[in-house]
Amino acid sequence: MFRYSPATAVREGVVWVFALLTLLPFYFLVVTALKPSEELLTTSTSAPPSRPTLENFTEVLSGGGDNNILLALGHSVVITAASIVGLVAFGSLAAYVLSRTTRRWGTITFYGFLIAILLPTQLGLVPLYIGARQIGLVGTMWGMVVLYVGTLMPLAVFLYAGFFRNLPRDYEEAASLDGASPGRVFLRVVFPLMSPATGTVAILAGLIVWNDFFSALIFLGGSDNQTLPVSMYYYVGSLVSAWNKIFAIVLISMVPILAFYLFAQKKFIQGFAGGIK
Repeated sequence: MFRYSPATAVREGVVWVFALLTLLPFYFLVVTALKPSEELLTTSTSAPPSRPTLENFTEVLSGGGDNNILLALGHSVVITAASIVGLVAFGSLAAYVLSRTTRRWGTITFYGFLIAILLPTQLGLVPLYIGARQIGLVGTMWGMVVLYVGTLMPLAVFLYAGFFRNLPRDYEEAASLDGASPGRVFLRVVFPLMSPATGTVAILAGLIVWNDFFSALIFLGGSDNQTLPVSMYYYVGSLVSAWNKIFAIVLISMVPILAFYLFAQKKFIQGFAGGIK
């Protein structure tokens, strides 16, 4: 039977302290975003606004040109969603083949994916940019989707392969005996069982793509398809001291990814637990 002891109270207090310290930057973010411009430099960073206002949000959302946050938000959503779909589709297929093959080339290929995870993406940006420019993918959203799917494929294969190797073959053998083709076995039997891995891949890849700045700046800078981090960079450059508006953009950028995480967090936790029930 559980008993609430003094040691439990101490542990609970330590957890609350760490939780408050973790939420402290978010408090500064919200407080600054709600401050009017006249209070920005005259009050302390931790002081709440005397007259909270949403004008900062309406101003950044109504911007145009390189500061068109709504358009950049739409570009980020399209690129992130398309990249996740591509990684889930191709990553799951590649990992399934590599985890089920018994030939030597499968092991060598899998270790090649592991090596690719360790290599920084920035090492290959110059040849990638040259190749993308030659085939007309620079400055386009689909060019960024191809880039992200290619660079994040090793991560997706690694995560999926761990699940496939722990999945008993009994399900696949039973479906094959019933006359299902290999493709049907994968789509109808194996892939639905991989929902924890799919949630993990979707959230991790989505966070990387959504927050990526460097690659998007190189491939989309100066185009009409800029993502939210790139548009935010131009906004900071033009309004260096207006941190209330900058923090308002940061809060806006957090909403879609937090909503997606809350939607898929159950699968994400199951993915890290490594569990197929």
